[in-house]
Amino acid sequence: MPKNELNERREEMEALVEEVKKGDQNAFSELYEILVGPIYRYVFYRVNDQDAEDIVENVFVKVWLNIRKYRRRKKQYFSAWVFRIAHNLVVDYYRTASKRQTDELHELVADDRREHNPIKNTEQTIQHANLRKALKVLKKPYQDVVIYKFINGMENFEIAQIMKRSEGSVRILQFRALKALKAELKHLGIKYHF
Repeated sequence: MPKNELNERREEMEALVEEVKKGDQNAFSELYEILVGPIYRYVFYRVNDQDAEDIVENVFVKVWLNIRKYRRRKKQYFSAWVFRIAHNLVVDYYRTASKRQTDELHELVADDRREHNPIKNTEQTIQHANLRKALKVLKKPYQDVVIYKFINGMENFEIAQIMKRSEGSVRILQFRALKALKAELKHLGIKYHF
């Protein structure tokens, strides 16, 4: 599971939001740099890879246009607010789009590690493709919780905010999602250890 950098940078993001509200465009650029990777990973695993970049771009346009409406509340953080925007755009994508073919995998899989080992890169690409294929079969809430928790490394309270559920229901959802994912991977003939 990746380290949850967003949780560690929560206060920094909140301070940047206040600067953006005062008109500081550089602060928005910093927020973008912090959030673009996790948001892209979320969108990438949910939609057709050709559309992922457009949706991520729209997420940040909406953030820019609506950031003055954001209000920090107890246990509601800016990153959860942005992920909620991303979630809503993914829902809109499926609501308005005709059936899309999502079995293809773009050669530029989201990867922060910048590995230059061709064998390792190939293995990782295959793993991403297998995971993506298995995720597409799962129910939408299962897909969301797996991506939030295990791909982006978010905490349960953050996931609960984004999904508008209690932390307890998020834990139950994670358990069921992992069980379903394991079954689907087994069905595909892939052995993964969780």
